[in-house]
Amino acid sequence: MADIRKILSQLAAQEGQLLNTQFLAPCVRGGRVRTRVSSMVYTFQPSPQNFEGWAIFRPINEKIAAVIEEASLPQVAEYLQLFVPIRLHLAWVLQGQTWLAYPVNESDAKQRTGVAKPVPVHLVTEGSQFEPIVARWDGDCLWFEDIDRRADPLPSEKLKTALKNLIVPQEVRFKGMTPSMRTVYELVCRNIKHLDPNVQAEQRLQRALKMGGGELRDFRDRADYWLVEWTSGSGEHHTSAIAKNDLTVMSAGICLSGLDNDFDLQSLVGVVENR
Repeated sequence: MADIRKILSQLAAQEGQLLNTQFLAPCVRGGRVRTRVSSMVYTFQPSPQNFEGWAIFRPINEKIAAVIEEASLPQVAEYLQLFVPIRLHLAWVLQGQTWLAYPVNESDAKQRTGVAKPVPVHLVTEGSQFEPIVARWDGDCLWFEDIDRRADPLPSEKLKTALKNLIVPQEVRFKGMTPSMRTVYELVCRNIKHLDPNVQAEQRLQRALKMGGGELRDFRDRADYWLVEWTSGSGEHHTSAIAKNDLTVMSAGICLSGLDNDFDLQSLVGVVENR
């Protein structure tokens, strides 16, 4: 018969080891984080509860782990190297930093992960609709690693243009278009309701820039602001952070001597032209 005192002593030692452990983990908003200590897997609620991203955690008790600091890029890169790389096309934002995506190569994705269908990719920190990315499969979830630098960016731009012009999927044709590109375009078109806020945002940004004499190239959603790529009337390319509520400039992308917030997107074009 097992010595109950010995078992209790071992459990106490494991608990002490757990509370002295720091670990790196990804966390989606509203999700949980996990780590393994002494062959035991522990699942924690993060503190703060609304944290989303990569961080170093430390258990407060057996149920809650606090964020000590956000993980560095080298730490995240080393962690992701442990898992299987999968190439995908981004489709649309599901929530927070989670996107729906579709594999670039269906058979390869099926062989590596057993999955060849639209899948969520978590913690997508850069990229835009139709853009090719690399994610890592941990056996349960896909975690964003990087934009796929090896891929040709032109097809993504052609798909974006086709969507802006409301071209139906069966009529979208261009050199280099693959079956997976067509599939992701069809997915987006079938779920066009998900894009309505983006379409409205694009119209607002385009209108403001045109009134100032500029032209919208692209924009990306960053929670409470848009990261806007635009060109001036003279053809200069700029990237600015613009508040969603009133299009106030949060960061112009050029030196305005700390007066960025004194301008909105429309007036910023004139400032750039006359600086």
